[in-house]
Amino acid sequence: MSRVAAGVDVRPYVDADEDAVLGLLSAALGGGPAGERSSAFFRWKHLENPFGHSFMLVAQADGRIVGLRAFMRWEFVAGDRRFRAVRAVDTATHPDHQGKGIFSRLTLEALDTLRDQADFVFNTPNEKSLPGYLKMGWQVVGRVPIRIRVRRPIRFASRARSWRSASELGQVPPSGAAHASELFDERIDGLLVDGERPRGIATPRDTTYLRWRYGTAPLLDYRAVTTRGRGHIEGLAVFRVRSRGALAEATVAETIVRPGGRRAAGKLLRGVGASARVDHVACSFPPGSSPDVAARRLGSVRAPGGMTLVVNPLGHDLHPDPLDLRSWALSVGDLEVF
Repeated sequence: MSRVAAGVDVRPYVDADEDAVLGLLSAALGGGPAGERSSAFFRWKHLENPFGHSFMLVAQADGRIVGLRAFMRWEFVAGDRRFRAVRAVDTATHPDHQGKGIFSRLTLEALDTLRDQADFVFNTPNEKSLPGYLKMGWQVVGRVPIRIRVRRPIRFASRARSWRSASELGQVPPSGAAHASELFDERIDGLLVDGERPRGIATPRDTTYLRWRYGTAPLLDYRAVTTRGRGHIEGLAVFRVRSRGALAEATVAETIVRPGGRRAAGKLLRGVGASARVDHVACSFPPGSSPDVAARRLGSVRAPGGMTLVVNPLGHDLHPDPLDLRSWALSVGDLEVF
């Protein structure tokens, strides 16, 4: 065990720590993106991930867990190149033990182990946590732009200040859309095999990943819409409906279509807006992709800010360069906090 501060030790997470870790997360971070810290959500996120079990360290003092550092396993592909990555998530220090260097020690010790297991670490920190990451070797890649399409102009205009000031998204029950059980339609396989390929670093979209990420995610309530041809699926969009300030937002996590499928992408994006009673639709797609072109044609405009992508390279000679935003082909589903 490694000493962090007087009376504090660091060790790997074990299954018996689950209840204590859930209590720590609730005490330090509240309910989180899912609204509550349930065992089902924790296991789905960290133990059932198709890329592998998360790498987790805990800090312990007087027999009590007072710190957690978790890194989700992830993979990206770019052409024939496959990157092993980890995503920095679920960082928690008990309020009674903050300011003792626990966060830094857990992070640095984790990175020492992960250098042989991953090419880079990535995440999307907020303005409050970003400085701490920069001090430990993370580098800002850039801001991934978010585009919005307003569906209720008068309501949106009257509550626009609420949109700008909202730091977090809340939960709003969706209505009228098929649940993401659409992902379990066997015809999705054909769409994924023939689908448009991203030009850059992207998460490999296969049925195992999509069904885990959206179809079996507890509490997150993802929804799906499809557009169909003769005997096959032309396209798929996955989204969530949440509150942003006083506004209701449909956030599109994925839109997958066949090559040249701008028309199908447009139908899907319109379908998202029509299937949920929202004030606006938010999305982000790789520049020049069919969904990106369709979103622009539907009148989506770039919103202020964006999602700050940071990377800590653990390997050498990484190509395409993950520190260059132009190397990436990202959608909201790659980066949203969950």
